[in-house]
Amino acid sequence: MPQTFLLGMNAKIYQGPEGDALATLTEMDNVKDVTLTLEAGEADVTTRANQGWRATAPTLRACSAEFEMLWKPGDGGFEAIKTAFLSSTPLRLAVLTGEAATSGTEGPLGDFSITNFSRNEPLEEGVTVSVTAKLAEFEEWVEVA
Repeated sequence: MPQTFLLGMNAKIYQGPEGDALATLTEMDNVKDVTLTLEAGEADVTTRANQGWRATAPTLRACSAEFEMLWKPGDGGFEAIKTAFLSSTPLRLAVLTGEAATSGTEGPLGDFSITNFSRNEPLEEGVTVSVTAKLAEFEEWVEVA
């Protein structure tokens, strides 16, 4: 029976230097919960001919990824995110539903700016960092055949 759902634990985030190809990116295995937000702005295109109904058209799209990582100095993904934040430079991210080479995997690939890098220090948990990555340059919507 084919799988009819996806599990979050099987999703992947890949990172690398700005502009790199998907095949050269490195999986970030130090990531916990991820939220990928895809939104569009709105333009009011209402006319009198719309019989009293407001009409809306999508405008510019936005993409952001919010995730948590363990505070783990020396970890490649952690260091890449921290460096991108501290230097205000973008890095390449692919936020995918599965492994980059697995059929059916999809998600955005592009250069992202790190706009939030907040350390969390709960009393009874490991220290983590909350990260917000916002799309700076869209490359493609990956769909692995």
